[in-house]
This record gives sequence, structure tokens and C-alpha cells, in this order.
Amino acid sequence: MKTNAYVFRCALVAALGGFIFGFDTVVISGAEQTIQELWGLGAGMHGLAMSMALWGTVLGSLIGGWPTDRFGRQKTLLWIGVLYFVSALGSAYAPDAISFMVARFIGGVGIGISTVAAPLYISEISPAKTRGRLTALFQFNIVLGILIAFLSNYLIGNFVETNAWRWMLGVEAIPALAFTAFCFIIPESPRWLIGNREDKSDAIKVLKRVNPACKSDEIDLLVAEISDAAHRKTSTGAFWSMRLKTPIALAFLIAFFNQLSGINAVLYFAPRIFELTGLGQQAALLQSVGIGVINLVFTFAGLWLIDQLGRRTLLYIGSFGYIASLGLCSWAFYTEAFSIVPICIFAFIAAHAIGQGAVIWVFISEIFPNRHRAEGQALGSFTHWIFAALLTMFFPKMVTTFLPGTVFLFFCIMMVLQLVWVKVMVPETRQRSLEEIEKSYA
Repeated sequence: MKTNAYVFRCALVAALGGFIFGFDTVVISGAEQTIQELWGLGAGMHGLAMSMALWGTVLGSLIGGWPTDRFGRQKTLLWIGVLYFVSALGSAYAPDAISFMVARFIGGVGIGISTVAAPLYISEISPAKTRGRLTALFQFNIVLGILIAFLSNYLIGNFVETNAWRWMLGVEAIPALAFTAFCFIIPESPRWLIGNREDKSDAIKVLKRVNPACKSDEIDLLVAEISDAAHRKTSTGAFWSMRLKTPIALAFLIAFFNQLSGINAVLYFAPRIFELTGLGQQAALLQSVGIGVINLVFTFAGLWLIDQLGRRTLLYIGSFGYIASLGLCSWAFYTEAFSIVPICIFAFIAAHAIGQGAVIWVFISEIFPNRHRAEGQALGSFTHWIFAALLTMFFPKMVTTFLPGTVFLFFCIMMVLQLVWVKVMVPETRQRSLEEIEKSYA
């Protein structure tokens, strides 16, 4: 499947928001110990400082649908870049813990809104045949940003002697500024122009550029289809209605199961998990290199396969991988067969990357009517982040209250439920137009 170069450039610009998201999430790991020592933070205040971006993300995902609908997808992406830039400089120059936390919170708000606006924008400008692959660029860039952050921290830590932690955080301003500048050259979503502004003239100009092979009469038919969908009952009624019960349930459950796999626990607490097996000295290397590389490789595989095999098939593959890896990990902790735990964790990361990781942002961006797509994306994003925050908060308590094998068994059972959900409820959206998908819920 050949991708239009113009569409690819637009999708890549929006997906760069995901790159900064991934970079911002991990870059703090290289500075957190220095920050605690510098400002003499106790355990509680230190935990709050480190989690401020995450709580900002919860707020950003909750409110992200409003600016995306009110001001447009392109303008919202531009202001996300501004938030990233302000956060990077504010974190780097912070004179005290409070100003540091405020700066990190601002960046978190940007991340939360980006998980609403970026996948939604890419989905709305992409042809049906390549929509999955292009929208999955957002997730790929998140994972790439994580790897680059690890590399950046390593280089700065080794070659910068004074205030290295400030440079680690401040360097994010460079991609943030580039992302903001690039947002000036991408067009507005044609579906937003038609559905929210009744601006068919500008929408036609964009549609001609993203569908150069289409003739004028085909573009006119597409505009009419988008316009009709915008005035359908599923689009014009209230969001919280029985008409939208299916996409609402799908968005909530895919985000719920994404986090109840235990992915954030594994990513954020890998050293703690590995220390439980006696591999403490290898933990940092296994987390930053092993997990990071596997995450990137299998995310790329998911990006490549999502339009060929479909969203539902990748969720099946991921579910089986989750169940096998988590089940074996639980067994290993119960029987003290610790040598297989790293392999199980790597298999778990691979299953997540090719399944839920590749599918979640694509799927949520496809299943809602045009007029309610931003609200639906916000619902899915908020569900994702609130469970991510809760899981991150309670996981340390879980592994001290329960046996590690019990914790991994719980995650495994949740993934069995996900498999049942995929079988019973999840539709295939591959190579169907957004308006065609909407008709199935009308």
C-alpha cells in the first residue's frame, strides 16, 4: 500500500507530538535523584514532584476534547507544542521544587491533550487503506521518544559536568520548538472544517491534496458523505446517549484493559521487579536497553501489520502473548524459577507493543461519529491516564501486600477477560471509511 507523501508528512508532524510525549515521560528518570538531593525532598514530596506530569496528563486528557473541537485540530496541536516548550524551559530553569512541579504539570497537560488531538487529526486526514498505519505513527513516535530520552540522558550525564540534570530536561525544548513550527505548515482536518465550520471550500482543497488520485466528482461525493454524517442523529445528539453506547463502551474498555495488563507497572517499576529476582545490578540496563529496543521493534511491526491484518487480529495476538507471558511470570515467582522472568517481561513488552500499544490510539480515533470524535478520544485518553495514574500509585503497595506471583496472576486474568471482550464485542475497522464505520452505530 503506497502512502501519499503529503498525507505522510502531515501525519508525521502530528505524530511528533507523540515523540515529545515519550521523551518527556522518560527524561525525568535521569534527573530524579539529583532533584531529590538538591532540594532535600522527602519521599512524599519527591513522589509528588515525579508524578506531576502524570497528573497533568490526566487533566489534559479530560479537557482535550474541548479545544480540539472548539479551535480545530491543527491549532490545538500548535498550542500543545507551546506547552511542551514552556514546560521544558520551566523545568530546566526551575529555582525550587514548587516551580519545577508547575512546569512538569504544564508538560503533562500538553501530553494529555496530544493523546486526544494527534491520533484524531491523523485519522481524519488519512485514506481508509492506510489510516491504521499512519495513526499508529503516534505510538511509534512515543516509543522512539523514550529511546532517544535514554540516549540523551546517557550522553549528557557523561559529557556535561555542571547542572547536567537541567540540560537533560531543557533539551526537550528543541523538538518542542520544531514541532510547534511544523504545525504552522499542516492543514486543518477536512472533517472538522465540514462538521464544525461548514467550510466545504477549504475542506475540498485539503481533500484534493490528501487524495490526489480522486477525481473532482469523487471528492464531491466524499464531501457529501462527510456532510451527511455530520448531520446524522449519532453526530447531532448528545455524546452521553444510548445511540453512542457501543463506541463509548469500546473506548472505555480498550483503555481499561490497556492499563490492567500491568504495562505501566512493568515500565515504571522494572528495576523493582528485577530486584525481586536477584538481578538488581542488571535492572537499569534491562529496562533502558532491553525493554526499550523490544518496545520499538515490535511497535514497528504492529505499525506495519495493522492495515494488513487488522485491529482485531492484532488485539488477538497481543492477548495471547499477554496471557502466556504473564502466566509464566506468575508461575516463575511462585516456583522461584527466576531465571525466566526477564524473558517473560520481554515477551510481555513485545505482546503489548504489537497488540494494544499499536491499536489503542488508532481504534479510539475511528469508532466515534465525526462531530463526537474529539469527545470520544478524550474519554478513551482520560480512561487510559486515570488508570495509569492509579496503577502507578498502588503497584508498590500491591507487591508488598501480595506475593509477586499473585500480582502477575491478576494481570493475567484481566487479559483473559480482554480476550473474551475482543472475541465478543470488538469490530474490525480496517479499510473502512470513518463515515462507513459510523453507519454501523446509527
